[in-house]
Amino acid sequence: MADLYTRLSKDNAALLLVDHQTGLISGLVRDYGVDEFKNNVLALAHTAKFFNLPVILTTSFENGPNGPLMQGLVELFPDAPKIPRPGQINAWDNEDFVNAVKMTGKKQLIIAGVVTDVCVAFPALSALNAGYEVFVVTDASGTFSKQVADAALMRMAHSGVQLMNWFSIASELQRDWRNDIEGFGALLASQLPGYQNVIGSYEGAQKDYINQKR
Repeated sequence: MADLYTRLSKDNAALLLVDHQTGLISGLVRDYGVDEFKNNVLALAHTAKFFNLPVILTTSFENGPNGPLMQGLVELFPDAPKIPRPGQINAWDNEDFVNAVKMTGKKQLIIAGVVTDVCVAFPALSALNAGYEVFVVTDASGTFSKQVADAALMRMAHSGVQLMNWFSIASELQRDWRNDIEGFGALLASQLPGYQNVIGSYEGAQKDYINQKR
């Protein structure tokens, strides 16, 4: 029987960020608030940076209404391959993009983008056909409405794409807190406001314990 649980490995994964462009985000993403969505995308990006994953960026008509990439992505990955597609809707139809993926040598592809039902779904399904394991990051991918997103995610899941959010991606790559307790804790605290409360509560309890021992 085939394994039902395929884990992400930091040694075998690459991140593909598709069309996180300012015009598309502000004009088309409606299933998340713009600020929340941008925070999710940057959290995923910082996760990739923390685990030293290969990252590939791609854009569509960035000199037109779609706009440039989010500035935070450009700043985080100044040396990452950036593939400007001249017309292909499905990034997997662009030879330079596919070659950049092959050059990573990784077989697990983490994909996020705008919009979910097209710019994410099309390359995700194409990568499956090409023999890759595909993990789509739902909260770093956005589209016109929740109903549209749900239909696209269902289509991908039925085809074998694994659906995750950025936090579960980070946790599965980490595997064990002891691999880097301070570094992983700092990553979560910087990107997940709720986790700052966890750390604050813990630090307060530690101080109380120390004071009681004196």
